[in-house]
Amino acid sequence: MKSDELPQVLLPRKPAATTLIGEEIFMSDKFDFLKAYESALPLHQFLTTHSHKIQAIWSDPATPITADILRLLPHLKLVVTTSAGLDFVDLAECGRRGVSVANAGTVYSEDVADMAVGLLIDVLRNISAANRYVRQRLWPLEGEFPLASKVGGKRVGIVGLGSIGIEVAKRLEAFGCYISYNSRKKKSNVAYTFYSDVCELASNNDALVICCALTDQTRHMINKQVLLALGKKGVVVNVGRGAIINEKEMVECLMQGEIGGAGLDVFENEPEVPKELFDLDNVVLSPHKAFFTPESVKNACELAIKNLEAFFSDKPLLSPFIDDSY
Repeated sequence: MKSDELPQVLLPRKPAATTLIGEEIFMSDKFDFLKAYESALPLHQFLTTHSHKIQAIWSDPATPITADILRLLPHLKLVVTTSAGLDFVDLAECGRRGVSVANAGTVYSEDVADMAVGLLIDVLRNISAANRYVRQRLWPLEGEFPLASKVGGKRVGIVGLGSIGIEVAKRLEAFGCYISYNSRKKKSNVAYTFYSDVCELASNNDALVICCALTDQTRHMINKQVLLALGKKGVVVNVGRGAIINEKEMVECLMQGEIGGAGLDVFENEPEVPKELFDLDNVVLSPHKAFFTPESVKNACELAIKNLEAFFSDKPLLSPFIDDSY
């Protein structure tokens, strides 16, 4: 089939992954990309002009799929993305319009779990703080660095036992940690202790690892009440979404010594991070990169292409969105 006869997939912006893995991976003989970013037209005008051609769209958090966008694309049948979270897609409107959604599935789960466990170990063992202590040449001046906390045997509560939470649990079990969890409902396929109340989960654990995606129900789920239940030695790790934690209340608890520490890859108002956290040795910060490795980016892009090819071949999607993240 000639290129101009292939089905059209809207590409609102050039994928950032092209700078990392090249553009060859984005080629297919099943469809052709309609590149809005190469047009001088504003996006809404571009969509109106080409709406009759567009059956699928490749999107990311920088190009939200809103109800307004969907109304401009009456022939749209698929939204595909290399993101695992879909808070930038109006899923309800997609459902009403019969638009399928395919995301990255479990592609990032292992990498995010690695980061979650790494942050927890770093906070408990004071790795980053010890690194600064040595680099600032304080060791010969001030003597031995303070003792850190053991990882093995810790009781860890996981908030959101989806694919990431399961991978976190597997890794921490290998350290001899005891796992319990909170989610919308009890999981029948795991033996971990289930708590329907996140505050109760916090009060029965030494650390909380937040792995769930953001929904209206989870916004500010981790508030001062939960953090106080976690206690003065408790550690909170967040690789889910920043707004799941009430950031202002968390900062207050850290400043007042009401919790033991935090490992944070996500923040409520990214890329802004509360400045009060910068000088705290019991806080480890990462710029929302838990999912980002060359391997996972390549795998996610390949999966997105395969989803598009499956769609245009009238085959089932490889990773249709399934909300199991909480």
